[in-house]
Amino acid sequence: MTRAPRQPGTPAFERATSLGYMVNHLARLFGRALETRLAVHQVTRGQFPVLLILWEEEGVTQSEIARRLDIEQPTVANTLRRMDRDGLVTLAPDPNNRRHVLVGLTERGRALQAPLVAEAQAVNARAAAHLTAGEHTAFLALLGKIAGALQTDPQTQDERKRA
Repeated sequence: MTRAPRQPGTPAFERATSLGYMVNHLARLFGRALETRLAVHQVTRGQFPVLLILWEEEGVTQSEIARRLDIEQPTVANTLRRMDRDGLVTLAPDPNNRRHVLVGLTERGRALQAPLVAEAQAVNARAAAHLTAGEHTAFLALLGKIAGALQTDPQTQDERKRA
């Protein structure tokens, strides 16, 4: 294989040293591993974060779920419709504001908490198997710093508003 020539004036970009590229790659690997384990329980990777929120607090609105997950409301609406169809959640109009939908868990949704959390913990344990406890703690702290920097970046905020 021949390495493609770089366009004149274009800075070098090495995927292996790009924080964004490597974190994105890592997220895809985590997602694939988790997806395989969730499928055994007939739950998708997109449904899992919604369940995590509802296991913490039921009766939240669809828009609150979208805000907490930092994803678009139409995406959440589609996910919730599938979860309702699959018997994981209940959807009810908010009696205080008919434009809002309150989301609750079904018995099946509640019963999946222990097995799905165990699946996620197993993926995390596999991923961290070669890290010391100190490396694990430091890595999580660094990820928190990076996320904080991107969440408070004015340019990122402006781009999110335009999307």
